Amino acid sequence: MRRILAVGIGAGDPDQITVAAIKALNEADVLFELERGTTELTLAREEIVARHVCGAAGRGAPRVVAIAEPARDRSAEAYAAAVHDWRGARAEVWERAIAGELDEDGTGAFLVWGDPSLYDSTIAVLDEILARGRVEFSYEVIPGVSSLHALTARHGISLNRVGRAVQITTGRLLAERGWPEGVDDVVVMLDANCSFRRLVGEPLEIYWGAYLGTGDELLIAGPLHEVADEIERVRAQARERKGWVMDTYLLRSRAHE
Repeated sequence: MRRILAVGIGAGDPDQITVAAIKALNEADVLFELERGTTELTLAREEIVARHVCGAAGRGAPRVVAIAEPARDRSAEAYAAAVHDWRGARAEVWERAIAGELDEDGTGAFLVWGDPSLYDSTIAVLDEILARGRVEFSYEVIPGVSSLHALTARHGISLNRVGRAVQITTGRLLAERGWPEGVDDVVVMLDANCSFRRLVGEPLEIYWGAYLGTGDELLIAGPLHEVADEIERVRAQARERKGWVMDTYLLRSRAHE
């Protein structure tokens, strides 16, 4: 049976890939690289492979197969339905790649940014392929350094505080629902609209980071009411300069101190 490895390769720093991830990549016969259309991310992934992958003893380096990722309809009003359709389209092209590029007893590895189990659909897509029943394989998940962990490490803070609850959410939900009840620390991912602005005036601190783990890394921290404008300005300038931006932030309540 085919064997698939979902390998977390970290947030972008080639030095932050784990020993387990390096071992997994070198066990593979085929490396599946998911093409997202961002040249810088492609180059960063190529650097990780060049630096850490030479193949298992007695055989050459694994073959690299690029998979063109389907585009997601980001204008759709029904967000969940759009994501469901996108995952179905991804499952279709991934299934063809696995069946066409990997021998029936071969090992393939998907290179996944960050950690495959945190705000990533790799596991769900692999499960959907298996549910269709047309291609058989087993799969394993190898964790990686996520943007969340890169964020807290770069700011020199702990994610959790003693006796306090932490929640991970999206900018969409923060904008729709506001501050989650019973939570003291909120990590926000996938926020294209600076949803933290609706909370300016609350006793909050923010720890923000963009392009974490790369040479273009940006970090800003401080009381939300003092740095909100700066974050929005720096983020807009970065997006204008590079054409894309990926950022994450932690909001920390001081209401109970």
